[in-house]
Amino acid sequence: MSNPLIRVGTRAFAALVGLVLVLYLVVYMGSEMTLRHRYSLPNHAPFVVRPTTDSAVLERGRRLAGPLGKCVDCHGPSLAGNTFIDNPAFGRYSGVNLTAGAGGVGKSLTDADWELAVRHGVDGDGRGLVFMPSRNFNRLSDDDLNALIVYIRQVRPIDTVMPPVRVGPVGRALLMTGKAPLVDAALIDQQQPHAAAPPIGPTAEYGAYLARVGSCLGCHRSNLEGGPVAGAPRTFKPAANLTPTGIGTWTKNDFTRALRDGLTPGGVPIDSFMPVRLTKQMNDTEIDAIWAYLKTVPPQPMGK
Repeated sequence: MSNPLIRVGTRAFAALVGLVLVLYLVVYMGSEMTLRHRYSLPNHAPFVVRPTTDSAVLERGRRLAGPLGKCVDCHGPSLAGNTFIDNPAFGRYSGVNLTAGAGGVGKSLTDADWELAVRHGVDGDGRGLVFMPSRNFNRLSDDDLNALIVYIRQVRPIDTVMPPVRVGPVGRALLMTGKAPLVDAALIDQQQPHAAAPPIGPTAEYGAYLARVGSCLGCHRSNLEGGPVAGAPRTFKPAANLTPTGIGTWTKNDFTRALRDGLTPGGVPIDSFMPVRLTKQMNDTEIDAIWAYLKTVPPQPMGK
């Protein structure tokens, strides 16, 4: 006759295993529905690119791909693709090769495809793109979007085949609980009109535009309160509070030093997650504009 304690323990273990399996299936099926969902844009007018060789337009596009929009962060410095997270639990996330080389999408994407991907976070079939920060680019003006596409289309073709995106079990669980907004298409007002960008200048209005396009709001949150970065592993250092609560004693020179040299006013190096390699390329007007915008932001407690 078997020990009753062993029987009880075996049943409890089997029940626990069953519960884990059920939870896994719920998380997997629920996350898969989000990942496979197709978004419709019934009133959306297809975007038409205005080809140009104007050096000013190409330079604007280069800056949008680089220090302003930071496309190179995910797609690599040559825009030929880059795997920026590869974690068995969280998943593997790669920016695709945007060039016209073998393995790239440069030759196949239509004007409309580019616009849908950048501003709406969906592919040509309407499926949401994973880890594409389109909430930042949804307000990108037509002129800036045109400059970005024209620039990318003329970069040197590079043959790179990137591995497919894979959302791991932890990534799926975080997606289901809203802790990792991996599909921006689900969070965007797809009918939001695309207004013209503010005039370039050291103004708070232009600074607010750059803060959104440049992903400041993505890491530091929409009200710039800082805190754990949405979608990033919990091992990542929290983003700084950029409201007066966090940097209220900073001067403009302090802010410029942070963006250009990656140092706090006290000389402490800023965490390497902050893309100083890109923000250091911002010109004085761009930095002054963002600083002017930050001066208009109300104080907020540090995000949790």
